[in-house]
Amino acid sequence: MVLVDSNVLIDVISEDPVWCAWSLAQLRLARAQDKLTINPMVVAEIAVAYDSADALMSFLKPTGMGVSPLTTQAAFLASRAFMRYRKTKGTKTGVLPDFFIGAHAEAEGWALLTRDPTRYRRYFPTVPLICP
Repeated sequence: MVLVDSNVLIDVISEDPVWCAWSLAQLRLARAQDKLTINPMVVAEIAVAYDSADALMSFLKPTGMGVSPLTTQAAFLASRAFMRYRKTKGTKTGVLPDFFIGAHAEAEGWALLTRDPTRYRRYFPTVPLICP
C-alpha cells in the first residue's frame, strides 16, 4: 500500500505548473505497482478545494484511492514524533497533519508518496519514501 501525501494531490487539483506533471506521473506509477490510499488528515487538507464531500469523493473515485482510518497506534506514534519535533525547537505551526501522515505510514508499514520528504526522513526514518 502507498499512502499519498496531500501535497501530491494538491499539485494535481491545482494543476501546479511546477509539480503537477511529476505528481501525476508518480501517482500513475505507484498505482500500477500497488494500491493507493489517503487518510483523514489528507482528506481534511485537500477538502478545501471542493464545495462538498461528494465533490471530493468524485475526484477520488477514478483514482481508486481509498480512505484508510487512522489507528490508535498511528496516533500514538504521531504524538511522540511531534513531541520530539517540539523539543528540538520546531516552531512551524500547521505541521501536525504531517506527523499523522508519517506515523500512519510507519504504523501500517506503507510507503509514502510525497514531494516534501525532509520531515518524514527525520521523524519517520523507516518509512519508504517516493519523492523527488
